[in-house]
Amino acid sequence: MRTRGTSAVPLVESRSMPARSLVPLAALAGAIIGSFLNVVIVRLPQNESFVVSRSHCRACGTELHWFDNIPVLSFLALRGRCRGCGTAISWRYPIVEAGTAALFALAAWRGGALIDLVVAGVFLSALVAIAGIDLEHQIIPDRITLPGIAVGFLSSFLGTRVSWLDSLLGIVLGGGILFAVIVLSGGGMGGGDMKLGAMMGAFLGYKLALLALFVAVILGGAVALALLSMGVRTRKDPIPFGPFLAIASALAMLWGEAVLRWYLSVFSPAV
Repeated sequence: MRTRGTSAVPLVESRSMPARSLVPLAALAGAIIGSFLNVVIVRLPQNESFVVSRSHCRACGTELHWFDNIPVLSFLALRGRCRGCGTAISWRYPIVEAGTAALFALAAWRGGALIDLVVAGVFLSALVAIAGIDLEHQIIPDRITLPGIAVGFLSSFLGTRVSWLDSLLGIVLGGGILFAVIVLSGGGMGGGDMKLGAMMGAFLGYKLALLALFVAVILGGAVALALLSMGVRTRKDPIPFGPFLAIASALAMLWGEAVLRWYLSVFSPAV
């Protein structure tokens, strides 16, 4: 009989491929998925299909060849301009592609089971798309967050990092705290932020979701103060909160467990 005192390898780890061995492959997959996320960021707010129609220049409508769709490299080869009309291509494209590749690589580098890497990839992809859309359109689409809540909760039955109960509590607390902020602020925050908070809780669990909310408030407050002090924004100008929630969630997923362990080791009383 196996007891708690034994040093046997947990069953879930022994039957899973270590994610850390897949860092290069994860980075490549992230770059490719990042290219697709650029399409989602552009088309989803316009209710355009991002599955059926081929990629094309938004200025002249020219369909892009496959060699114009290579993540990051095509942007560099074209010197940031459309091959057909010469219109400048937004820097968002290579930034999203390279950023998603880096996030996927970091998710693999943190180690763990292969299924956890897949779950992290789904969550990080959703966060990148949400941040890009909220920055440009000040909306957080329900078409991402609502399915994301369901996927995050269901993934708790497959992964090894978050239990179903932690995920359920995360949904309630993540969405509930931001709902309370909406009520108390008289609409200073949107319903999209609340649903994103619930999605964060579904994927991260309640502990990391609370950490992410705390970090998002600190980041958002610091950036808002900087923009106000530089005159870039006024008090009446809206500053989307979704990107800060997305950044904080990614940080919590990648390093949140280490931060919590450090916090407990420093501030918890000795037992």
